[in-house]
Amino acid sequence: MSFDRSIRLYTADQARELDRQITDHGLTGLELMRRAGMAAWRLLRQRWPDVASLSVLCGGGNNAGDGYVVAALARQAGLRVQVVALKAPQHLTGEAQGAWHMARDAGVHVTPWHPQLRLDGALVVDALLGIGVQGPLRAPYDAAIDCINRSNLPVLALDVPSGVNADTGQVEEAAVCADITMTFIGRKVGLYTGSAVDHVGECVFASLDASMRQIAQVPWQATLLNRDRIAHSLPRRRPSTHKGQCGHALVIGGRPGYGGATIMVAEACARLGAGLVSLATDEIHIAPALTRRPELMVRATRNAHDIKDLLDAADVIAIGPGLGQGAWGQGLMAAAVQRPAIKVIDADGLHLLRHLGAPHNDHQVLTPHPGEAAALLSCSVAEVQADRCAAVRELQSRYGGVVLLKGAGTLVAGEDGDGEVKVYLNPYGNPGMATGGMGDTLTGFITAMLAQGLSLLEATLTGTLLHGCAADKAAADAGERGLLATDLASFARRMANPQ
Repeated sequence: MSFDRSIRLYTADQARELDRQITDHGLTGLELMRRAGMAAWRLLRQRWPDVASLSVLCGGGNNAGDGYVVAALARQAGLRVQVVALKAPQHLTGEAQGAWHMARDAGVHVTPWHPQLRLDGALVVDALLGIGVQGPLRAPYDAAIDCINRSNLPVLALDVPSGVNADTGQVEEAAVCADITMTFIGRKVGLYTGSAVDHVGECVFASLDASMRQIAQVPWQATLLNRDRIAHSLPRRRPSTHKGQCGHALVIGGRPGYGGATIMVAEACARLGAGLVSLATDEIHIAPALTRRPELMVRATRNAHDIKDLLDAADVIAIGPGLGQGAWGQGLMAAAVQRPAIKVIDADGLHLLRHLGAPHNDHQVLTPHPGEAAALLSCSVAEVQADRCAAVRELQSRYGGVVLLKGAGTLVAGEDGDGEVKVYLNPYGNPGMATGGMGDTLTGFITAMLAQGLSLLEATLTGTLLHGCAADKAAADAGERGLLATDLASFARRMANPQ
């Protein structure tokens, strides 16, 4: 089932092309800058209505122009405004110089940056760099960013917190830690993934009344997922529905001492609607599995021969959590990859997949965290994190199917109905998920969606949405600290049953 309420995410170059498309259709660059400054000013007054003074730090490009507009509007409203310029205003060009003239005419005084400068406003507006970050920070921008962060004042960042790479979310040295970031015309993909999530704060979008006709002409990097997709992906069941129509999932793994991982996968899969769930594990884990969840069909598994019938009968196979990389895991993994059933491969399964030299397969879902992704790509974790979008695309190109790259701003890459590989970003989830077993629960959710007949891509998108949104609901209920992976299923189950 398709669902298209796309929220597009753009790179810096694509954002510049958005600006060009808009200005080519009659709107001047200065008017666009004025709209951006007005939107930021309105947000500032809404969120901080009692603030009587501002410190606005301006760099040398269009982002600085937005800052000068905010300064002009604040001064006109009677606020005390300190503008700190890292580039002399008279050396600004184009629309940015026009914005400075607007601020000057409003009575704004500009103070050149110097290392001993003290920010004397009650709130800071970051208009230093915007989307202009490429590589290491140059002086004096590094010092100005440090000054903002040491001030302990609330911060409104314009477009992108200075120091954050708008394309990747990477922070090479330092970046402004904003309370709110207002981004304009097109949402930048780097605001939602990687290190950026520690710097953006609340992300607020202002379209500046750009028309959809102009925006539609510009390609985009990724699509931001919306929780509404869940209800459209999972329709109500017919009254005549029986378990045989809801899929048979086989979960394989759990060497001695690691049974919890596969039990969590199997339980999550059952809780999210799979008709039948079989668990193939070491015999030592049978009693714990059945004690916790008697609805599971648990099979003692010494080798692949013990579960040949299950491998043949399963609609979808989840393998990897608790599997190990020894002879037992290798044998089960080799048998699983030879079966035509759809596979969800995680944890040890990903390492074994690489060692098996498994070919490109369009009938599998891979769910690596950055460390596992680095191993699959034969690179470092730092390289994966430096450009997560590029990494997930490369993984999908090499291994096929659908790839889910875990981490802050989880990314999913896979072919859509048109045969084109697209990237999706899940903005939901919270730091309470930094605990063991979360990945196992995610594997179970995705497996359940596949068992019930969703396509590879739609099952992965729905599974990751349920996972992140359930974690947010669980954290809202009792807090982030102490959140457990097994807490998520009850919240996800409610979300998977639209009223």
